[in-house]
Amino acid sequence: MLRILYQDNYLVAIDKPPGLLVHRTGLDAGETLFALQLLRDQLGRPVWPAHRLDKGTSGVLLFALDAETARLLGPAFEAPDQVHKTYQAVVRGWPPESGLIDHPLQRMEDDARAGRMQVQDARTRYRTLARYELLLPQGPFPTTRCALVELQPLNGRRHQLRRHMKHVAHPIIGDATHGKGPLNRALAAWLGVQRLWLHALRLELVHPVHGTALPLEAPPGPDWALWRGSFDVCQDGRMGAD
Repeated sequence: MLRILYQDNYLVAIDKPPGLLVHRTGLDAGETLFALQLLRDQLGRPVWPAHRLDKGTSGVLLFALDAETARLLGPAFEAPDQVHKTYQAVVRGWPPESGLIDHPLQRMEDDARAGRMQVQDARTRYRTLARYELLLPQGPFPTTRCALVELQPLNGRRHQLRRHMKHVAHPIIGDATHGKGPLNRALAAWLGVQRLWLHALRLELVHPVHGTALPLEAPPGPDWALWRGSFDVCQDGRMGAD
């Protein structure tokens, strides 16, 4: 059963687990479980997804409970200043304390398939929350450096966070498309968990019907505790067991 974070007569928000598709797609034809169908069956009524999360991403996912509310939500999610999203991720290496990634991205969907490579503006703010140095050799290095970061996309491009973190040489751990395969496999074995370490922590918007502020939040799941010191790490530059 999906965990419901918020529900009223117009909207419902869930905490999507990692590994679950939002809806059926030809890109992953072998899947049989989808958040849309599971939530529809759980509530006993149709639902409309207001936005998307990648299959591997966990966290806040919002649905409308009728077509009119879904129509009202559409422009809000397309406007860069009406919906505010905050994610957390674990990335390779130690990024600076904070920064802004301003890097246009090529459109990945319709125009790309048709051979028309449209470039779209894309900006992401980031902030480093903690640094880890795992006692896990990688190539010529005796340890593996990772960092917990907060990410705020200022646009809504497909795979924006994953592509932007790759662009600055700090790919998200567990990202099979934009990350480093050997590192992902080594860390999955080290942690005992194989997943994309990206979580939709907060979603803030104005309610499309009530007109009031609607903050939605999904605390990170228990697997994230692995990054809070369940093994010997160097956190914020200090080596030792937590």
